[in-house]
Amino acid sequence: MGQIAEQVHGKFKVFAGPLNEDDTIGPLAEEISRFVRESKAAAKSIGVEYLESAGRLIITLGYREDEEGYPVKLTSVSLGKIEALGDDFGELERRMAEASARFTNIICHELYVTEEHDFMMIFMTHEEQ
Repeated sequence: MGQIAEQVHGKFKVFAGPLNEDDTIGPLAEEISRFVRESKAAAKSIGVEYLESAGRLIITLGYREDEEGYPVKLTSVSLGKIEALGDDFGELERRMAEASARFTNIICHELYVTEEHDFMMIFMTHEEQ
């Protein structure tokens, strides 16, 4: 595996849009993948905030331009209702681990909570060509 210096970044791009009907990130996923592909950016991180009052998801992409870019894919997964997870975060951790087992080459992840109190997790993965 690489060194921490390879993860350090200082460039950011902001994306915003509504959630899909199923509360996933919808078209934003392809928009971000397209930006990374076309700009040849080396994607390093994402930040996510759901603006409930505006019904919009804000995703920030952290990246570098001084190394070779690579394709990425963003996918969101429901982890369940907040109320069903209880006060112990062990259940949330278990569901996060279960969800992450579906993916390979995870670069990073983020959580957001919907208006219906669903915990959603976004994975940014490296898509090998």
